Amino acid sequence: MITPVLLCGGSGTRLWPLSRKSYPKQFARLMGAQTLFQASAERLSGDGFAAPMVLTNSDFRFIVTEQLAEVGIDPGAVLIEPQGRNTAPAVLAAALWLEQTDPEGLMLVAPSDHVVPDAPAFRAAVAAGIPAAKAGMLVTFGIKPTHAETGYGYLELSEDPGDFAARPIPLSRFVEKPDAGKAAEMLAAGTYLWNAGIFLFSVKTILAAFRAHAPDLIAPVQAAVAQGRPDLGFFRLDPEAWQGAQDISIDYAVMERAKNLAVVPYAEGWSDLGGWDAVWREGGRDAAGVGTSGPATAIDCTDTLLRSEDAGLEVVGIGLHNIIAVAMPDAVLVADASRAQDVKQAVAALKAKQAKQAESFPKDHRPWGWFETLVLGERFQVKRIHVHPGAALSLQSHHHRSEHWIVVEGTAKVTVDDEVKLISENQSVYIPLGAVHRMENPGKLPMVLIEVQTGAYLGEDDILRYEDVYARK
Repeated sequence: MITPVLLCGGSGTRLWPLSRKSYPKQFARLMGAQTLFQASAERLSGDGFAAPMVLTNSDFRFIVTEQLAEVGIDPGAVLIEPQGRNTAPAVLAAALWLEQTDPEGLMLVAPSDHVVPDAPAFRAAVAAGIPAAKAGMLVTFGIKPTHAETGYGYLELSEDPGDFAARPIPLSRFVEKPDAGKAAEMLAAGTYLWNAGIFLFSVKTILAAFRAHAPDLIAPVQAAVAQGRPDLGFFRLDPEAWQGAQDISIDYAVMERAKNLAVVPYAEGWSDLGGWDAVWREGGRDAAGVGTSGPATAIDCTDTLLRSEDAGLEVVGIGLHNIIAVAMPDAVLVADASRAQDVKQAVAALKAKQAKQAESFPKDHRPWGWFETLVLGERFQVKRIHVHPGAALSLQSHHHRSEHWIVVEGTAKVTVDDEVKLISENQSVYIPLGAVHRMENPGKLPMVLIEVQTGAYLGEDDILRYEDVYARK
């Protein structure tokens, strides 16, 4: 059995404004009905695969389990990283965890934000790498290049891949992201593959590699696992020990130093969606090269991507060429497609001016559901709140605001001080300043309500929690 290890702690700033720190691209429905994370989990499931292991951060833990439940996948261990330390500590933590139960087993490490249209072909490539992994090789997967890409690292093969059939080939070296001229040379040579950042190896082999090539990582990560603690259905790595681990990628820490390397070529389609230009390439386009998503209309446009992520916001392009336009309820990106890799500069500029759009998503996702602000005034705020079936907000009070709740879908079970009652559609309840209150959804369908807040301060930190089923402080 192979244990998939899904890494999903990144922020994906090059796909801003759809991907942000609070809700990054792996959890978005960029290429269809499923999120990238869901598609990754399904791709690495079925015969020969154990339940997926997930490494993520605390903010995403409930999103992970919620999205896996939506596609009928029960995860194995979900390890919570106290802070991002790049891929090497994450992979080592996963290996140390698996060593406790299956030291001889195989683990397949994969990012959770890639697009692989042909899942059976990818599973066949993984199967082709199994004998090498069992024999003690560190197996990576390289993608047959389709163009001179400067946004990817490359893998130089020690022999001609021929027809690019999926089979282990000795790896000569890793190549850093090239400039345009070098990328064109490597594409023409035919002996270079894109580095997909996907790895297959046995638990004992990768642990031996860490001991040989990155021994300084062993002690802090081992302590983070040993001193970690269960938290509901998750496992929190110890923050103090984890902080002592170097921030370094698995490529730099191990792969570029190891000799027991092999690469399996893969030529059936792949993208890491590293920018809006990649989304344009991977999505459906018309004869003029125009791709649209959501309520978007293109008139006399060529080689252009128009996306609206709000059903009530129509995006119209007229006479555009080589343009990317992505509209969210709170932010709009318009860029020349040749500058797609520079979108992260926009995020940095917004951070510098302290614009909330830099990192915060319009919908604030919580363990019980989500909310979004509809109107915000100086002394009032109107929110739409969506509560999952069976979910409950914390028992709480506020120092600075009162609230009025109007149920518009479903039924809410509402606690206000000592009174508990059911509120149905078109009914409302008032929460006075300082009252101890809670809302729950006792039904089997989502419950939606409109919340009107009034007060001198309306920030999310004006919450005093008394009880919380999700163990939040």
